[in-house]
Amino acid sequence: MTVVVVGAGPAGVNAAVTAAKAGREVLLIDSAPRIGGQYHRQSFRAKEIRAKGVRHLLDTTVWAIEGNRLHLTGSRVVTAEKLILATGAYDRTLPFPGWDLPGVYTAGAAQAMAKGQHIALGRNVIVAGTGPFLLPVAASLLDVGAKVRVFEANSASRNWLREPKALIAGRSKLTELAGYAKVAPYYRERTAVIAAHGDDRVREVTVARLDRDWNPLRVKRIPADAVCVGYGFVPQLELAIAAGCRISNGFVEVDADQRTSVPWVFAAGEITGIGGAEQAAHEGIIAGGGPGAPVDRRFAEALTRVYPVKTGWRGWLDDDTVICRCEKVTHRKLRTATQGLIATRAVKLASRAGLGVCQGRMCGATVADLLDLDPATFARRPIAIPIPLGELAANPVEEQ
Repeated sequence: MTVVVVGAGPAGVNAAVTAAKAGREVLLIDSAPRIGGQYHRQSFRAKEIRAKGVRHLLDTTVWAIEGNRLHLTGSRVVTAEKLILATGAYDRTLPFPGWDLPGVYTAGAAQAMAKGQHIALGRNVIVAGTGPFLLPVAASLLDVGAKVRVFEANSASRNWLREPKALIAGRSKLTELAGYAKVAPYYRERTAVIAAHGDDRVREVTVARLDRDWNPLRVKRIPADAVCVGYGFVPQLELAIAAGCRISNGFVEVDADQRTSVPWVFAAGEITGIGGAEQAAHEGIIAGGGPGAPVDRRFAEALTRVYPVKTGWRGWLDDDTVICRCEKVTHRKLRTATQGLIATRAVKLASRAGLGVCQGRMCGATVADLLDLDPATFARRPIAIPIPLGELAANPVEEQ
């Protein structure tokens, strides 16, 4: 029996190293080809992990949990005495007319290309959405030579003035913020991309000045050859839900020791609340059994108040706007097919939204928002990721 850590970002790596230092046998599982997660995108603490004897399974995904047995890709299973979930989060996007054109990317994809491959997605790039993640994305694009404009949909600077306690709690972030000073000349608040235009790819975007609820006040079209969109993050809850963990306000509920409602399952990082890499690392240490003060969540909690997704975005849609890209479900089809339906399963079956390859990871939060559903219900599935039928048919081998 062993400590199994799922996810090799800041939370997972710190949990694994901490548990190994305490003399525990540790298995670290991650779907990426190298350690670091979305934040570091490099071999973060890889030497230390090897030195502490942590076993690391690369390119491996946990696709189901039955009791304390985890099913892994490659027809393998592992039995966990203690499970630490550090599965992180993925970009949230909001649909708008033309968002399915080539040249429109998630903010995370833009950063991955710029930071990991030193490639700019275009010469004239628009970064739009809400949240502090827009700043490092824009900085990475500037570093690789792109011309950048940043449109933040909220009045973030004004909103932060209403959060003095959170600013004190997150004062270490000020140094990081200073590092993005080069973005300031290109940064504008209460502004959003509400449509993209082009033939074979995006050529122009409609940019709107917004009111406090994100309703457009004034619009204009400007040229762009790439658009990077990010409206915060959606926690990857599939495994936590499969393990039976309690979900509260869209995140995994944990106590001061990062223990979930399931006694042998712990959670750390963005699945417990979006708070950045520093908080995730601290949570990982505590989940791994290390010492440390209880996590101060005031800054993370303030992020949801400073960067909310307002309801006015729904008015950006037209009837033909694609909501679910996998199944080509338009706004009109979603509305028509789901009239009178209040259950997520019924919504999926009637409209096919969320039944494609991504299983609702891209559209689930959007559909939930449009239909007033619980977004966590889109992460409830017995098989966490798409797998070949051979994985189900095979006799799994116990991972040693």
